Amino acid sequence: MKNLTQYFGLILLLSIFGCSQNSESAGMEMAADEAIAAPAPQQKPNESIERKLIKDGRVEFETDDLSATRTTIFEAVNKYEAYVSSDQEYNSPGRESNTVVIRVPADNFDSLLKDATQGIERFDSKEINVKDVTEEFLDIQARLKTKKELEKRYLELLKQAKDVTEILEVEKQIGQLRSDIESIEGRLQYLQDRVSFSTLTMTFYERIPDQTQFGKKFKNGFRNGWENLIWFFVGLINIWPFILILIVLIIGLRIYFRKKK
Repeated sequence: MKNLTQYFGLILLLSIFGCSQNSESAGMEMAADEAIAAPAPQQKPNESIERKLIKDGRVEFETDDLSATRTTIFEAVNKYEAYVSSDQEYNSPGRESNTVVIRVPADNFDSLLKDATQGIERFDSKEINVKDVTEEFLDIQARLKTKKELEKRYLELLKQAKDVTEILEVEKQIGQLRSDIESIEGRLQYLQDRVSFSTLTMTFYERIPDQTQFGKKFKNGFRNGWENLIWFFVGLINIWPFILILIVLIIGLRIYFRKKK
C-alpha cells in the first residue's frame, strides 16, 4: 500500500488544478485509473453481449363496443402480469374514446398486444419502436464501478487521516463521489426498468351517430322545458298577492277612465 504522504499529495494536486466541479471529477477519475491500475477484462470474440432493448408501442383503432373492448384489454393485462399506469376517458361530439397506458414485461409485449386487439381488423395507427441502449448501459456500469473503487480508496485514506484538516478534505471528496454514485445508480435503475417493462399506449374509440345525438338533445330540451314550466307556476304561486293587487288596480283604472269620459 502506498504511504499516506503520497495519497494526500494526490489530493492536494487535485485541489490545485480543480477549478470547477467537472474538472475536479475528471481529475478524480484519472487518479482512480492510475491508483487502481487494474486492467478491465477484455470481451472475448465468441462471448455474446446481452442486448438491452427498450420497446414502446402505440396503437389506435375504432370499436363497436367501448365497454367490451376495455374488458378485453384489462383481461390481457391481468393475464400477462402487466399493469395500467394511466387510464383516461374522453367525450366529444360524435365520439367517445379511452386511452390506456400499459407497462408490460418485455417478453410478454407481443402476446399482450395480440390478445388485447383480437378481432380488430384495421388500425387507425400502429407504431412499435425498439431502442438499443446496450452501449449506454455498459458505459454507465463502467463509470459506476470506477466511482465505487475510487470511493474505497478515499475511505482507506480516511482511516489513516491524523488531523481535522485531512479528515475534512477526504470527507469532501467522498461526499462528491457519493453524490455522483447515487446519480449514476438512479440512471442505471431507470434504464433497467425501461428494459424490463415495455410501454404500450392503446387508444380506442366508438363513434356516436348524429341521430343519437339529436335524440339526446331533443329529450334534454323537452325535460328542461317541462321543468321550467313547473318552476313558472311555482313562481306565480309565490307572488299571487301582488298579481291580485295588480288586477284590482287595472280594473279600478278602467272604471275611473270610463266615468271620466
